[in-house]
Amino acid sequence: MVKVAEEWLNICGGCEVTVLDIGEPLLDLLPSLQFVHIPVLMDHKYFGQTGVKSELEIPEADVGIISGGIRNEKERHVAEEMRKKCKTLIALGSCACFGGIPALANMYKLDDIYEKVYRGTKTTDAADTPSEQLPPLEDRVYAVDEVVNVDVYIPGCPTAPELIVQAVTGLLEGKPFTLEERSVCDECPTKREKKAAGGEIKRPLENMAFDQEGPWENTRCYMEQGYLCLGPVTRAGCAQSMEEGEEKVPRCVKGYMPCRGCFGPVRKGANPLVDMLGALSSIGLDPKQVPDRRALLNRYIGGQNRLKPLPGGK
Repeated sequence: MVKVAEEWLNICGGCEVTVLDIGEPLLDLLPSLQFVHIPVLMDHKYFGQTGVKSELEIPEADVGIISGGIRNEKERHVAEEMRKKCKTLIALGSCACFGGIPALANMYKLDDIYEKVYRGTKTTDAADTPSEQLPPLEDRVYAVDEVVNVDVYIPGCPTAPELIVQAVTGLLEGKPFTLEERSVCDECPTKREKKAAGGEIKRPLENMAFDQEGPWENTRCYMEQGYLCLGPVTRAGCAQSMEEGEEKVPRCVKGYMPCRGCFGPVRKGANPLVDMLGALSSIGLDPKQVPDRRALLNRYIGGQNRLKPLPGGK
C-alpha cells in the first residue's frame, strides 16, 4: 500500500477536479493507495484534530502531490513540511510547476498590489492592508521548485487526467515519469505551409477556418491563419486519450482554439517569449502586433523569475 499526501496551495482547485476526471481508471489505482492527507477530501488538521499541537504536521507518505504555487508564508511552510515528510514529491499543474496564472502578479511590486487592491480600486472603500490572523504574502509568487526540491512535474491548467494515471502507475511500478522535450506543434496534425495567410495577428474570438467533419490535415495551422498559437514554444503532453485507437490531438487545438501555453517551456531554461517572437517572424507575422506581449507569452510561467517588475516599477 502506497501512502499519499496531497496539498493545494495557491490554486483554483481545477487540478483536484482533474483527479476526479480520471474516471474508472482511478478505481483500479485506489486499492493500491492510502491517502493520509488530502484537504480537499478529508479533514486532517495541521495542528492536530483539536488544535493542541504547536507545530504544523503532515503525516509521512511515500508520494506527495502539491498543486498550486506559493504566495504566502503559510504555503511556504506547508510545502517545506510536505518535502520533509514525502519520499517523492510531485508538482501537479501549471501553478505548482511554473507559478501559473497567479504569477502574473510578479510583474508588480507587492506594495503596489496592496495599494491597488485595498486603496486604489473604485468599487472598494479604502482601508488598511489586512495584517491580523492572515499569513503575510511572499514578495512574489513562487513555483514549488523554487522553495523545495521536486521529483516529478505534471504541468497543465489543468493537467490531463491521463498524465496523472501514467505518473502514479509509474511510481507504483518503480518506473520514472517524464515528458518528452517536444513541442505542441510536434503533436499537432493540422496542415502547415510555413507561411502566414495574412499579415495581421487576429483575435482568437474571430472565426477560424477548420474542417470539422474531415481529417485534421484538412485544417490549416492556426498560427498560419493569423491566430496567436503558443504551440511552437510549449511542451507537448496534453494530447492524451484513454480511448484506445483515438487520434491524439492537443487539447486546445481539438477544441478549435490555439494553444495557450499551459504546459510550459519545451525544455528547462528555455525562454518562450523570445522563442515565440522568432516563430512569429519566421512565417511573416509581426510580433509587435501582440498586445501585452510580456504577460501574454508568459501567461502560465511567471514564476522562476520569468516575470518581474520592470525598472521604474512599471
